[in-house]
Amino acid sequence: MKVIFFGTPQFAVPTLERLLANPEFEVLGVVTQPDKRRGRGNQMMPSPVKSVALAHQLPVWQPQRIKKDEETLAQLKQTNADVFVVVAYGQILSQQILDMPKLGCINVHGSILPKYRGAAPIQWCLYHGETETGIATMLMDAGMDTGAVLLKANTPIGLLDNAQDLAQKLSEIGADLLVETLLKLERQEIEPIPQDESQATYAPLIKKPDYCLDWSKSAIALHNQVRGFFPDCVATFRGNP
Repeated sequence: MKVIFFGTPQFAVPTLERLLANPEFEVLGVVTQPDKRRGRGNQMMPSPVKSVALAHQLPVWQPQRIKKDEETLAQLKQTNADVFVVVAYGQILSQQILDMPKLGCINVHGSILPKYRGAAPIQWCLYHGETETGIATMLMDAGMDTGAVLLKANTPIGLLDNAQDLAQKLSEIGADLLVETLLKLERQEIEPIPQDESQATYAPLIKKPDYCLDWSKSAIALHNQVRGFFPDCVATFRGNP
């Protein structure tokens, strides 16, 4: 199966590595976000996904806005990929892109859809004190995480798990589930299941006020906020930060 991989952060790396290690898949190239300045030296650094791609000598595309980049779009179409795999890429895909691969675009999402659609499902499920979460693989459509679900895998959340712990656990679960999804999809052993819109909840981008602790909240609410937005929460005490 010929695959183009879309992804950017460390969360996406286990899935890419699992695809590269499996002889059933041929990864034709990687689409990732442009390099950004990071670290103490403010140096331009590649995304974790790009680093893996370069180590395997894969072609890499880094468009600023993929929907508007005609050169990248033309090159992706010419790959004749069977499937596009999308894991925390960070840009919205147009219908033109969704229609390119033969089997469609498959997303690995960090929640049990339709709960916690959106950009930060891991952080918000912790914030809301959930005791269980998981991974859903989804056949992407033009909506925000609204496509039909292919497979799900649940996992418990420990009381002391923070966002980094849970992301690491889910990234490994997602990698295995994606491989299973692709193999079953190719063999026509999966029936996509439409999401129940009445059960949908949302996990929006985290904003600066979300990090601020409010001491009038209960201890468990503060605990969940700290671990959900770990390590970025801030507080004031008697007017001092």
